[in-house]
Amino acid sequence: MLHELDIESYAVVERLRVPFHAGLNVLTGETGSGKSIVVDALALLLGARASADVVRAGARKARVSGRFDPPRDQAAVARLSSSGIDCDGDELIVERQVLASGNSRAYLNGSPVTVRLLRDLAPHLADIHGQHQQQTLVSPALQLRLLDSHAGCDPDVDALRAVYRRWRASEEALERLRGSEQERLRRIDLLRYQVTEVRDAAPQVEEDEGLASERDRLANVETLRQSGFEAYGALYDSASSASSLVKLASDSLASIGSVDERFDRFAESLEDARSTIDDVAFELRAYLENLEADPERLEAVEDRLSTLDKLKRKYGPSLQDVLEFAERSAEELAILDRSDAEIERLEAAVTVAAAEYARRSSDLSRKRALAAEELAACTERELCDLALARSRFVIGLERTVSPGANGFDRAALLFSANPGQPLRPLGQVASGGELSRVALALKTCLGQTVDAGAYRRALVFDEIDTGVGGSVAEAIGRRLQRLSAGDQVLCVTHLPQIACLADAHFHVSKTETGDSTTAEVMELAVTEREEELARMLSGAEVTAAALENARQLMRDS
Repeated sequence: MLHELDIESYAVVERLRVPFHAGLNVLTGETGSGKSIVVDALALLLGARASADVVRAGARKARVSGRFDPPRDQAAVARLSSSGIDCDGDELIVERQVLASGNSRAYLNGSPVTVRLLRDLAPHLADIHGQHQQQTLVSPALQLRLLDSHAGCDPDVDALRAVYRRWRASEEALERLRGSEQERLRRIDLLRYQVTEVRDAAPQVEEDEGLASERDRLANVETLRQSGFEAYGALYDSASSASSLVKLASDSLASIGSVDERFDRFAESLEDARSTIDDVAFELRAYLENLEADPERLEAVEDRLSTLDKLKRKYGPSLQDVLEFAERSAEELAILDRSDAEIERLEAAVTVAAAEYARRSSDLSRKRALAAEELAACTERELCDLALARSRFVIGLERTVSPGANGFDRAALLFSANPGQPLRPLGQVASGGELSRVALALKTCLGQTVDAGAYRRALVFDEIDTGVGGSVAEAIGRRLQRLSAGDQVLCVTHLPQIACLADAHFHVSKTETGDSTTAEVMELAVTEREEELARMLSGAEVTAAALENARQLMRDS
């Protein structure tokens, strides 16, 4: 559901914020007042092509943003998550900016995104039907989803997609194994050499760090010995050693303490310090007694470090990486060594998956064909009440050249407005008004939208009332009203028979100030709605009779 549309410096709009409501929202106004600007701005939000022409004269950029309910469809949520967009909140803010240079920027919840992502997300937020914007009715993929939804085939499609993924994965694995035998043997030789090299060296995690410390110690024995004896002498083994001096100070303080007991604790602290000094000296003496030059051990350590460095350069950067590389290589080697058995297993898996795919896709095609016939017949009946009584509507199913995740079927909505005219793709032959009425008829038959769920999409109808009036206008209005019970509906209309049924009525107007023209949108209160309906009934001069007719229309709605 679209909660609010915010438009700034777009076409003749200077700044406009329109709060939409659940149910049926209608926009009315004089011809040329800019009603379709709202629809065009919404289309821009949903990924329509941007042009510098939409930037208001003198402005640096145009900006359009909309607050929507976040989609709950799993595919849409996954698409957003993969793009780093969190949709766990209560709303999704979509924004599009068009610079005066013609470049555009897109944002979701303040994060920059591609226009492609907006287009992928569009069917889950809104569906626009008008002269220049069409989504469901001209997209073969969305047409097929619409048919599947009507036929109750969504679980069948999900199961078919799972089988297709399994089939393709087995085929790809088989193709890799069936590569050049010469290449396979070369790969086996390389892997065997690499695994053997690592296993023969048998590195341990962090072994290089311990060896580096040992190498530093062995390479600096004389320096360590000299510094160690100097430290030992200073700590313990001399008349002026730290231990001797601390002992002297401690004894002196003990003598003072015999007279003034406040110094007893200082004497005890010095004894603790002397004990620590002695412990360090004894540890140092033991270290020096075991410190010997060992050229052979130093050479062995250097050789071992050289071996480990070579492994890290080839398979690292760390020994942990080297071990993981060897493990992966051993697994691949095992697969290649048993490739004949693996090929047989994969061939069997491909055969099974292909057979299951063929069975499921055939069953799905039959269900789609029955649903297409029933839905087309229902749509034709609805079109009879929408001033298209002599039109023909067919949902064709064509077989694709190659299998896909959705089966072998490709949907095509075919239409002929008048007898004697051949059926052609709907998007190529229908006018804007005809497209909108076909969409309304279809959605009336469906009873729910393509992505029906625990949230409402915005369904937008522009030019749906072109060339109609009277009972046909009322029939269109009643269908829009019923449709708005399940989805939010936005409708641009010239007909009071439709406008009187609205849950929210917006009036679009233009004002001229000097050389500047500005479009404005205002939500009408009840009395203002009566006056607008009267204007639509009688023209520029609102008569008392027109006002009474307007009130009657609202009472009857």
